[in-house]
Amino acid sequence: MTDIFKRILGEPYRVFFLAAGVYAVFSLLVWEVWLGVHAAGGMVSEMPFAAAPHLWHAHEMIFGYAGAAVGGFLLTAVPNWTGGPAAARIYVPAVAAVWLAGRLAIWFSAALPAVLVATVDLAFLPLLAVKIALMLVKRPKPQNVMFLAFLALLWTGDLLVHLEWMGFAAGTLDTGLRVGLLALCVMIGVLGGRVTPGFTRNAMKRAGVPEDRLPRTRKPVDLAAVVLTMTVPLALALALPDVVIGALAVAAGALQVVRIAFWQPWWCLARPILWALHLGVAMLGAGLVLWGLSAFGLGSEVAALHVLGIGAVGGMTLAVMSRAILGHTGRALVAPGAVAVAYGLVAAAAGVRWVASEVAGSFYFPGMLLSGGLWIGAFTLYLAALWPAFAGPRVPRAEPGTAARAT
Repeated sequence: MTDIFKRILGEPYRVFFLAAGVYAVFSLLVWEVWLGVHAAGGMVSEMPFAAAPHLWHAHEMIFGYAGAAVGGFLLTAVPNWTGGPAAARIYVPAVAAVWLAGRLAIWFSAALPAVLVATVDLAFLPLLAVKIALMLVKRPKPQNVMFLAFLALLWTGDLLVHLEWMGFAAGTLDTGLRVGLLALCVMIGVLGGRVTPGFTRNAMKRAGVPEDRLPRTRKPVDLAAVVLTMTVPLALALALPDVVIGALAVAAGALQVVRIAFWQPWWCLARPILWALHLGVAMLGAGLVLWGLSAFGLGSEVAALHVLGIGAVGGMTLAVMSRAILGHTGRALVAPGAVAVAYGLVAAAAGVRWVASEVAGSFYFPGMLLSGGLWIGAFTLYLAALWPAFAGPRVPRAEPGTAARAT
């Protein structure tokens, strides 16, 4: 057992991707219990956290679950990008402990000073950013350095939430949650534009597909998609008119969908570890379009936000985490059957949650409960299927360069 703990705590992809999976299940179980009690006509009068349950749920999905996924990815990928050494083994459990302390501070926030809660919760991303910056100094390429800006934007969203919780500002909480979610969407847009066509191209070349049928990237489309997606959270933080933000979101989402057309998505249908990436970018595009349209009174904003949160953020992080843990432990980049099912369950959870908010009425609570159950099922399958990779030693590499192509 000691060896297992050392192994898990020694690698960022193990500790953070495992923590993300466990927290994805735990936080939704709490939310499901609260929803179930209220759907049955009961009431939960007290919780250990100070925020309203729906705000705790939103905050912990964005800054808790996704924060762990982002931390694990960057600490694993940046050394590959720069060719430098990985984070020191003592740093990995230390920064993971800071992430966990933030979750505990939020959970027990009803009994703690709001300033203390904010201080503890806001500590993780700066510690992560400093480490990433020190790694990137070796090869400070703009396409990699931009991830520091994304971390800053994500942290700003969390700060805006805490400013209202501490009583230092009014009306910043909702903006902070949306800025945080959209910062994650920007990361997905950038990362998805790199890895999705790249991994698809590699797989097609290994399968002997002719050069003229391989995925192509259209730089004008990619650049426009990334820039427009980046402007959305910035416009929101600057409090530009809703119609301006909505128009930017619709344009950004449409371009995210257009770029997928050049990536040969249909070829990937028999390869879940690839189509999950395509689906994550597609969910990003659909969610941005739906969210933008809601600014014009077309559709539910909450429904659109859940397409982004569940489908784009949840779907893409699950796809990337599962691929990375397989590749970096020497296993073949083939999603186990249970993990492939998990990809589909997350997408289904996004669709059901969207319908629940759009249709509302008698389906509202059942739809939300079903969506949460699908999410819990997905991450339970992820944890169970990949536990041998999380806890076990590396195996003889299944194919040359597996780990290098995993992130």
